Amino acid sequence: MMEELAKGALKFGVALSPQQLAQFEVYYRKLETWNQRVNLTSIQGYREVQVGHFLDSLSICLALRDGPWGLGLEQAPPQEQGTFSLIDVGTGAGLPALPLKIAFPHLRVTLVDSVAKKTAFLTHLLAALGLNDVSVKTERAETLARHPDHRESYDLAVSRAVASLPTLLELSLPFLRVGGVMVAPKKGAVAAEVARAGRALTLLGGRVHHVTELTLAGEKRALVVVAKVSPVPEAYPRRPGLPKKRPL
Repeated sequence: MMEELAKGALKFGVALSPQQLAQFEVYYRKLETWNQRVNLTSIQGYREVQVGHFLDSLSICLALRDGPWGLGLEQAPPQEQGTFSLIDVGTGAGLPALPLKIAFPHLRVTLVDSVAKKTAFLTHLLAALGLNDVSVKTERAETLARHPDHRESYDLAVSRAVASLPTLLELSLPFLRVGGVMVAPKKGAVAAEVARAGRALTLLGGRVHHVTELTLAGEKRALVVVAKVSPVPEAYPRRPGLPKKRPL
């Protein structure tokens, strides 16, 4: 059961228990069933989901393992762990946040997506998985980031949303406390994309700390790690839709 996931996770330094693997199995089955009526993912198939979704999500550990944050992405006994807050912007089917939550149960997670059908799936999935400390928000990130309970309140922001790095920065950095970190999984010409994000980084109080490169299923990928070094000006994020339509 989930052998590909179990073996791949060990390479990331993550040992998944039988209970955790059973949760991933439930995740896959629910995703497969709901995907027949709600467009959740184009990646389908037992092995494909294990690698393309679950392992891809857990690969975020590689970017943080050797960094200055830690952020609780280790498998110490619960009494030795802190509680870290994670927000997933444009989460879709709960990726990458829910695989991280399954692997590291002490994380406090907020899932954000503007599509009600997707958040309905997430609510159903959370009940099936029996996960605690996870909230689901049916909202645009541009709107939620202005709410005082969420603005500059999180330790870690992640997003697998298909958007340029300047767009992801504007949607994600307002959620982070100063000292927090954003991780953006990327493919393709990552160096050029980072270079184009220079103005956005300056305006939004971010700094590229490092880029972790990896190969998954024979494909080269990168994890862009951005540290939040100063508060985001009140003008950002701009009104809904503008960060993607007119990236900084």
